[in-house]
Amino acid sequence: MADEELIPITVWLGGRSYRLRIKPEEEETVRKAVKQADEKVMEMRTHYAGRDDQDFLAMCLLTYATDGVTGESNAFVEKELEGLSARIDKLL
Repeated sequence: MADEELIPITVWLGGRSYRLRIKPEEEETVRKAVKQADEKVMEMRTHYAGRDDQDFLAMCLLTYATDGVTGESNAFVEKELEGLSARIDKLL
């Protein structure tokens, strides 16, 4: 895919900004997923006081991964995890 097909967006997750380059037609889905994940991080903060943001993000990721294993997967999250896995395999 050519870079000119991607648009830059900035999203906030766990109090940090992340710059992404995505297809224009994916923007709404990505923003909804980020909002959902950020809400899950905030929920984790209320239930597990005293932890740092890295712990909350890890617990959020584990929740989504568990949902995927139990059949409650979010197609977007599953696709992204597969992409990340492929990138890790390539680096190894």
